[in-house]
Amino acid sequence: MAAYPLMPKATAAWLVDNTALTFDQIAEFCNLHPLEIQALADGEVNSGIMGTSPILAGELTAEEIARCEKNTNARLKMLKSDLPKPRARSKGPRYTPVTKRAEKPNAIFYLVKKHPELADVQIARLVGSTKPTVDTIRNKTYAGMSTLKPVDPVSIGLCTADELEKAVKKAERRTERQTKTGAAPAVTEQDNDTTPPHSASSV
Repeated sequence: MAAYPLMPKATAAWLVDNTALTFDQIAEFCNLHPLEIQALADGEVNSGIMGTSPILAGELTAEEIARCEKNTNARLKMLKSDLPKPRARSKGPRYTPVTKRAEKPNAIFYLVKKHPELADVQIARLVGSTKPTVDTIRNKTYAGMSTLKPVDPVSIGLCTADELEKAVKKAERRTERQTKTGAAPAVTEQDNDTTPPHSASSV
């Protein structure tokens, strides 16, 4: 009988965030449907899931991941191990101070202009806003659009430089996957970062 990861969705989330593997490769290894992986990557399902490293869990080696990244037709092979598998720990959302909430639209405006490759849901998580709000700012239909001024969210403490860098790299990996499959790039993915999410309070 085929062996699969102990926590398939958490493992899939980690592989989406940290590798250039195709959705088909991740889906087969985790015994999930490719559409589930797509939805997971887009942040449409399990947006709060914390990724679990199959390397630390003794299910894959870095070399095996690298082998399959180089060949999209290759399939990941589960590493046999008798080691106990670690348990995933969930982390609650971080609180955004009231004084910073007013800056969220400006931070969104900055990210939309500076990093257009980021998906709406990625930006929403970075600044602790909502996807509809990001969408209105991106499409310039936001009620206070004329008053917005781009403000770096890192400079005002809405997110860390590391969180922003990870989100940008994830967006780049998504674009790379779409290039491999011949799909037209579209900014609709989440970022389902493995970093702790902000509170999803609307602005």
